Amino acid sequence: MGIRSDLEANFDFEIIDEFLDHYAMMVEIMEPLIIDLGIAERYHRSIEELFRIFHNIKSASGYLQMEPMVRLATFVEDALEQLRTRDAIVNDETVTWLISVADMFMQWQEDFKMDNELSKIHFSLLILPDMEKA
Repeated sequence: MGIRSDLEANFDFEIIDEFLDHYAMMVEIMEPLIIDLGIAERYHRSIEELFRIFHNIKSASGYLQMEPMVRLATFVEDALEQLRTRDAIVNDETVTWLISVADMFMQWQEDFKMDNELSKIHFSLLILPDMEKA
């Protein structure tokens, strides 16, 4: 039994369907927003939107009791909070890490579609890049 089956056994179909629709939209726009973090004119809008996305995923996955997703979304949200106070664009190491994070959330989207268990979080995602160096 996979993640979709687990959710359907414990939550109303409409809640699950709404979550999956919103999740798909959020995952789809993650990568373009991450890439925009390297463009000064787009930095603030992109960092705020990414923060909102990860906050929403954290909240919704918490409600649906998907702990791996809650943990990673919380970790990323905390990192983005640090970046929100900066005026400088992010470095390549940070962009690469965030793209890898987005890939993990895309993998989870595939897990939902295929009704697999949620894939394990890659250990490398739990190591923050040096967000200070240019």
